[in-house]
Amino acid sequence: MSDYKQEFLQFALASRVLCFGEFTTKAGRLSPYFFNAGLFNDGEKLKRLGEFYAKAILASGLPFDMLFGPAYKGIPLAAATAIALAGDGRNVPFAFNRKEAKDHGEGGTVVGAKLAGRVLIVDDVISAGTSVRESLELIRAHGATPAGVVIALDRMERGQGSKSAVQEVCDGLGLPVVPVVCLDDLVEFLRGDGRYAQELAAVQGYRAQYGA
Repeated sequence: MSDYKQEFLQFALASRVLCFGEFTTKAGRLSPYFFNAGLFNDGEKLKRLGEFYAKAILASGLPFDMLFGPAYKGIPLAAATAIALAGDGRNVPFAFNRKEAKDHGEGGTVVGAKLAGRVLIVDDVISAGTSVRESLELIRAHGATPAGVVIALDRMERGQGSKSAVQEVCDGLGLPVVPVVCLDDLVEFLRGDGRYAQELAAVQGYRAQYGA
């Protein structure tokens, strides 16, 4: 596992973004862990989060020209990632959308840079893939090309069928998805720390039951 992945998991645990226990997912499953990206909720945490997104993007080698953050959670993520990339010497424009079109001033649904070239979507997770599909439509409507999606965590569990939500996006939409970390990374992290033997057993059992 890359150093930045291990550092990200340590960061998520310290921030209480990643918690262990019993949590009911949207699908009604009882999960032994929960990832709440909304708790990256102060300046220092958002700064570090953007740096982890930037590391994942650069490590992927995925070609892109700009970032797009879907409203609402994707907006601060795209901004923080753009700042982090600029700190690494890669200055790229970014944009985000409004939920409702503005009928005065500059108008429209897109704020920030003009959507052009290869556009990388920045979001927290992929559940049903609705946000990604809406973003694709908007990007293509402006004559730009979707380059992929970067997310914080890939839970690697089945959706409605045998594939995960991320696999469905990759296969169904022909779009690469870059997670900062995935469930396999979490298992490796827990396996390497004897303090998490109980949590490791619970996560492995969950993966055996619901893994894609």
